[in-house]
Amino acid sequence: AKDKHMNFETPINFDLIQRFISPPIEVTDDGDKLRNCSLEEKGYEAQPSCRSSLFFHDGIRSVDFVLVWDDLAKQATTVAAEEKRRVFEKHLLREGLELEYEEREPNGLNFIKIHAPLEVLRRYSEILKLRMPMRLIPALQEVHEKTNSLVGNVNGAVNRVLGKFYVDTKVFPKKSQRFTAVYSRDKEYLWTYQSKDFFTPAIHSRIVQFILDRQRFSEDQNDDFAFGIERLINEWVYTAAYPLHDGDLRVPGSMRHTLYTEWAAVSKCLRYQPLDYVKDYFGVKIALYFAWLGFYTNMLIPTSVIGVICFIYSCSTLYQDRPSDDICNKRLNVTMCPTCDYWCDYWNLEETCLHARVTYLFDNPSTVFFAIVMSFWAAIFLEFWKRYSAEITHRWDLTGFDIQEEHPRPQYLARLKNVKKREVNIVTNMMEPHVPYWRMKLPATVLSFSIVLLLIAMAVAAVLGVVLYRMSLLAALAVQREPYINSYALLFTTSTAASINLCCIMVFNWIYTWVAEYLTELELLRTQTEFDDSLTLKIYLLQFVNYYASIFYIAFFKGKFVGYPGKYNRLFSYRQEECGPGGCLMELCIQLAIIMVGKQIMNTVLEMLYPLFYKWLNTLKVKTGLAPEQKSSRSYYQWVKDFKLVEWGHQALFAEYLEMVLQYGFLTIFVAAFPLAPFFALLNNILEMRLDAKKLLTYYRRPVTHRVRDIGVWYRILDSIGKLSVITNGFIIAFTSDFIPHLVYAMTVSQNGTLDGYLEFSLSTFNTSDLDKDSRPFNSSYNVSICRYPDFREPPDSLHKYEKTAMYWHILAARLAFVVVFENVVAVVMILVRWCIPDMRTELRDQIRREAYITNEIIIQQEALRARASLLTGEQKHEQETDNALRRRQTDQFQDVIRFHADCCCVLLKSRLSLPRLIFSQT
Repeated sequence: AKDKHMNFETPINFDLIQRFISPPIEVTDDGDKLRNCSLEEKGYEAQPSCRSSLFFHDGIRSVDFVLVWDDLAKQATTVAAEEKRRVFEKHLLREGLELEYEEREPNGLNFIKIHAPLEVLRRYSEILKLRMPMRLIPALQEVHEKTNSLVGNVNGAVNRVLGKFYVDTKVFPKKSQRFTAVYSRDKEYLWTYQSKDFFTPAIHSRIVQFILDRQRFSEDQNDDFAFGIERLINEWVYTAAYPLHDGDLRVPGSMRHTLYTEWAAVSKCLRYQPLDYVKDYFGVKIALYFAWLGFYTNMLIPTSVIGVICFIYSCSTLYQDRPSDDICNKRLNVTMCPTCDYWCDYWNLEETCLHARVTYLFDNPSTVFFAIVMSFWAAIFLEFWKRYSAEITHRWDLTGFDIQEEHPRPQYLARLKNVKKREVNIVTNMMEPHVPYWRMKLPATVLSFSIVLLLIAMAVAAVLGVVLYRMSLLAALAVQREPYINSYALLFTTSTAASINLCCIMVFNWIYTWVAEYLTELELLRTQTEFDDSLTLKIYLLQFVNYYASIFYIAFFKGKFVGYPGKYNRLFSYRQEECGPGGCLMELCIQLAIIMVGKQIMNTVLEMLYPLFYKWLNTLKVKTGLAPEQKSSRSYYQWVKDFKLVEWGHQALFAEYLEMVLQYGFLTIFVAAFPLAPFFALLNNILEMRLDAKKLLTYYRRPVTHRVRDIGVWYRILDSIGKLSVITNGFIIAFTSDFIPHLVYAMTVSQNGTLDGYLEFSLSTFNTSDLDKDSRPFNSSYNVSICRYPDFREPPDSLHKYEKTAMYWHILAARLAFVVVFENVVAVVMILVRWCIPDMRTELRDQIRREAYITNEIIIQQEALRARASLLTGEQKHEQETDNALRRRQTDQFQDVIRFHADCCCVLLKSRLSLPRLIFSQT
């Protein structure tokens, strides 16, 4: 049964399941069409001439992993290091792995090739509970066709239109969806495990990595931490450990080359990604990131178009805005109060013409419309992603994956080895150590919380430093008392302050990442997924404060509590920052644009330079000590080529997710201040997707595949950002922009419903004689008795001098009413969206249930057939034994008769009795 192939009748009749075993049929992967080398060249027949460096010297056994150590390094040549290598490699051999040692390189490098034979793959596939593709079942294909037929008809027209953007099926043939089940050696009749492509290279490397992470390198059983290849690398016993790429990057004949030319090429940036092939080569974890990034980028297209349309509308109506036109055309001779104490003089409002024009580009009615659209978009994005993720989860066989199926981290088990209390894992039914809450869990949590608060305080302190810089620079420029300088002072100050803030952010990022990893290690998290989620949450919280603190300050605090001339609210005896005449929205836009775009540019450059630099160092190490003729000959081997590349660590993908999620926060939380943000994000992501792919294929060693269920904690972070964006956009429109004051003035004050006279309406008057002595300008060039400032307060000759006017409270009530209405409308729409868009298609849910039912029936029927065959075999054996016993008794009786007659003949002959011939013959 192990060598047979399932062949169900259609329609399904489980009474006929016993007929599913047919003569052997070789099942090959569709991906083999991409290769110039045949299956025999992959090591199943001796053909060392084709990509021989991917195999042992016999040309049959594949190189699944490579260990490297350097005998020129002092730490690697000590007696202790040699003993650790000996013990470690002995344990690898004991586990069933096969090792092959290469000759020492002239540069001191020693390469050890590892191969996992079939028996090791079978044993550890069962231990790791890997879901493996079952034999082909035609009846399941019928299920797929039934559930997808309607969708296929609907998508037919769309496919014809978007066909040129889809994956090229000539290069990447469409993969047939294979039905999978958790591998078990007791039920191997369900799998063609002896097929050449059943255990893929990704599974080979994953199993070997699992073994390497858990093998001891010391005979001393009291050393709890004497295990794992990671520690050996940290101690320089080994230099590197990695699986091999399947070929050279620029030589045809490998999946790596195909992905490099057809997926990672920037010229292919408009095509969809071959996600199934990315998953086969790099594993589910990396493929899921690219799936999410591609989906996110596609969803940015409509918002980018709407944002550009809103910006074009703003540019086309720029000179129709009456408040900015009043400032630039000098219709009002308005003298403004000083912006700082003593050193700053009075100034004319017309000096801020450029500031007023730029402010209108991002503070107009289209901004409100776009903020509402983006709030709806955030809800729709997550709902459609859940739907799309369900499709991917089913296609990649992650539907039934449980995090508890993951094996505990080796570091987790090592730290808890001396813990006596143990408990049964309800999923794996295995005894595992129990983490003491009061002695270990609680202290680690308190320590992490305290340090995170300290780092948050550091980020806030950096923002305060930037604020002081901005105030000092603005005051220094105001001392010049030149109209030209004053006109550009706000733009220059805001731009330089944002640039300094960006540099502080990048420096703090390195500190935060290192501290967060250390704190997460103290928390004793069981699995790698739990570890990654906790680390992600910490770093994102720190990065959230780091990136968004200055933006939140400008949006919600700057200029809101400054007071008024003569009675400023001071902080440490200094005046607070004030917004320009048109509010702080323009400054918010500049801050957002510089941090968002600057971060993307810097990250892209650093992401390419870092691996390039480390690759250069490894290349320098390989070439050291080699003669020119040796350099060309040794560079042929794949393990030498891959050694030059950079290691892909467990947290390497974290930085990619973090960059995109931070960008998502910029788009949703503060989109009201910068409508062009989605457009710049779209351009960045189109390049980011291909550059990440190129970086992964070019500069990094092949990662070991990891199985994950979804994007993990990132989804919860995205959901939280979406909810927060509704609040922030409502408050930005209501309190940071001038949309509500414009609306109130047009509806209640203006005679013709326009903004004629709004500038005069929004400025309050102040008697310069009421200024404090320390606040009056030094050596002023103006001789004025009245100056103006942006606020709604009573004039100097009023009975309620400088108190809030009734209009201020009307506008405040309108602002609060707008926030309430805006948030409730968006919340209702988000609820409706979630209700109308289910997390999973009904057809897909039925298909999953149908497949689970069929799998159970297959197993039940096959077990029944095996039991019946065993019973029949027992009965036949019993009958055979009975027949044999009867034959033996008959034979014994016949032999006794023969012996009796023979004895009689002998007696007669001896007595010489003559008998008649007839009697003798009858006898």
